[in-house]
Amino acid sequence: MAVNDKNILTRLYMVAACLFLFALAVVVKLVSIQMVDGDRYRELAMERTEKMFTIAPNRGNLYSDDGSLLGTSVSRYSIRFDAVTVSDVDFKENVVPLSDELGNLLGNSSSHYQQLLRKAKENKNRYALIARNLDYSEYMMVKEFPLFRSGPYKGGLIIEQKTVREHPLGKIAERSVGYERVDENGYYTGVGLERAFGQYLRGTEGKRLKQKIAKGQWKPIGRDNIVEPKDGYNVISTIDINIQDIAHHALLKQLEHYKAEHGTVIVMETKTGEVKAISNLGRTAEGKYYERLNYAIGESHEPGSTFKLMSLVAALEDQVIDTSSVVDTEKGRWRIYDRTVRDSKHGGYGKISVGKAFEVSSNTAFAKMIHHGYKEAPEKYVNRLMAMNLHKELGLPIKGEGKPVIRYPGDKGWSGISLAWMSHGYEVSMTPLQTLTFYNAIANDGEMVKPRMIKEVRELDRTIEKFEKEIIDASICTKATAAKVKDLLKNVVEKKHGTGHGLYSPNFSMAGKTGTAQKNYASKDPDKLRYISTFAGYFPAENPKYSCIVVIHEPDKSVGYYGADVSGPVFKSVAQKIYANSPLIDEVELPKVNDEKLDTNFQKYYAEAQKKYSKVPNVKGMSGMDAISILENLGLSVEVRGNGKVRKQSISHGTDLGKVDKIILELS
Repeated sequence: MAVNDKNILTRLYMVAACLFLFALAVVVKLVSIQMVDGDRYRELAMERTEKMFTIAPNRGNLYSDDGSLLGTSVSRYSIRFDAVTVSDVDFKENVVPLSDELGNLLGNSSSHYQQLLRKAKENKNRYALIARNLDYSEYMMVKEFPLFRSGPYKGGLIIEQKTVREHPLGKIAERSVGYERVDENGYYTGVGLERAFGQYLRGTEGKRLKQKIAKGQWKPIGRDNIVEPKDGYNVISTIDINIQDIAHHALLKQLEHYKAEHGTVIVMETKTGEVKAISNLGRTAEGKYYERLNYAIGESHEPGSTFKLMSLVAALEDQVIDTSSVVDTEKGRWRIYDRTVRDSKHGGYGKISVGKAFEVSSNTAFAKMIHHGYKEAPEKYVNRLMAMNLHKELGLPIKGEGKPVIRYPGDKGWSGISLAWMSHGYEVSMTPLQTLTFYNAIANDGEMVKPRMIKEVRELDRTIEKFEKEIIDASICTKATAAKVKDLLKNVVEKKHGTGHGLYSPNFSMAGKTGTAQKNYASKDPDKLRYISTFAGYFPAENPKYSCIVVIHEPDKSVGYYGADVSGPVFKSVAQKIYANSPLIDEVELPKVNDEKLDTNFQKYYAEAQKKYSKVPNVKGMSGMDAISILENLGLSVEVRGNGKVRKQSISHGTDLGKVDKIILELS
């Protein structure tokens, strides 16, 4: 017995020792977790139950030059219900009146919402969706409904806000206004003004703590944000919505008539370089047109005969020729090595002056003139083109500018025929805006101004940054040369032999140059030959206020393809309508006033837009587009009569919003 007792005792000691060692190991592990890995495990636990979410700020507004909205952010709200936080007594007392209010506001029956709420309560749903995409006025009303007015804890109300970008002009200038998006890695992409000035418009994100609940959903914790979002700045563009509308519809009409592939129109203020309109329309497979790509800025192509202006200025500056020099057009055909330069007129123009060669757009005259004038030193011609900045990008804030191509002797692609072909717009490449910038410089007597699409960035009445006129080159040529070519550009339209004479009007003056460039000319298949039709110039001819370029790609050849026929009428229509809206002959020069009117309108709109309304606001004196934006964001149906600023509103300010469905604005 003694031996057995001793064996039992030994086993007990061994068990006790094992238990002690196990307990010691547990203690060591707990200490290790607490002291060494505690922070990491606590972070993991927090990540699984609580998480910080970002809150997108309200993006700043984008305005036209008169303060009308081009792009604005509108808040939209989703309403969810946390059935667990609401007591059974409060739920039973309020479920019917709450459902009645929801039904009246949102259009569904009261029984629909009763069923939805009761099901959420029965299933202990902490994140039941009640409604989404409510506007601000609807959101404010829901907050005051029975039960919901008790807030997130007693009333179970969960509010989620998002911002939606809207463009009041719709499809007009859609690509130029553009958009900006951000991916999951925080990388911004986009196009147009929205992207170019996104750093001002986008604002600063806020932070909101949320708690994970059932089914992987996240519920906001508390009423307040950890970090409040900061709204973006507002950007004032140079776009004139009236000129933009004129340009858009004139281009659209011509594209549809000629069944063209795509086209662009740019209108620029001559002295300042402010872009007043920029329209880009491309055809869909169904034959409709929309703002598909920014051809004006991004598409570099052979300009054709519009480049004859650059060649002529270069030759005049280098004193290779004068406008009175005579050139033999060789019956409309001139052989150079193994290639032939052709004029559009069969039989040519005989022996004519350089000035007339420009007016009738003779390819043979320009090819002979530039080839013979520079063949001993071709680099001199190219150097002159480069001295006029034709090889440089404009350096626009909008991304995606096409690169100009001006080959230098010895470069790949340079040959014995390069001078002749470059003279009339082949073997070179430019975007429409780059071409227009040169024509605008001639209208400015040689001063080349950088195109500008933004005036200033603002926060309330405070200017954050102002964008002034920027000069690329104070003088790309002498004033004497500019004066000579300006006369010729005027003659293109006014002289009967000018290629643009079909556009002539005795009521207002224009100056410009036609261009008809071939596409796919390397192909031997005539069915694949396409054309680019262009008209570039300015108006009025004597004292230019606006420059304009129209480029239309691949018009139906059976309808027409010459620049004077296809693009010229768009130029004339734009000029005529702008001229009719703001006559430029015998106009009285009034003293210039600072933008106090714009400042006042802007400040009034901004102040109104930031308010949280329960009553109809006073929008008298505001821009029509601004007033519409504010009232529609409050959930009102708006009927507009007239144009301009609000003269009268049918519902008096101070009226309870809950009693109003529609408001009529009279503008003048």
